Amino acid sequence: MNTEQKFIDLESKIAHQDLLMEELHQVIYEQQKAIDKLEEKVMLLVKRFKDTAAGEVEIGAANEKP
Repeated sequence: MNTEQKFIDLESKIAHQDLLMEELHQVIYEQQKAIDKLEEKVMLLVKRFKDTAAGEVEIGAANEKP
């Protein structure tokens, strides 16, 4: 294998790795967005639980006797 072919192969591998890195970056970005949304929901649930435990929120008709 000559030197020119080796360079071509290396350039091809680097281009492929760059593409994979960009795809991985996009996956990580989307996962972080999902994590952020889940953290926000958890915080809202924690707040609701604390407010309910403190008696600040009415439980609602679901727990009332008919």
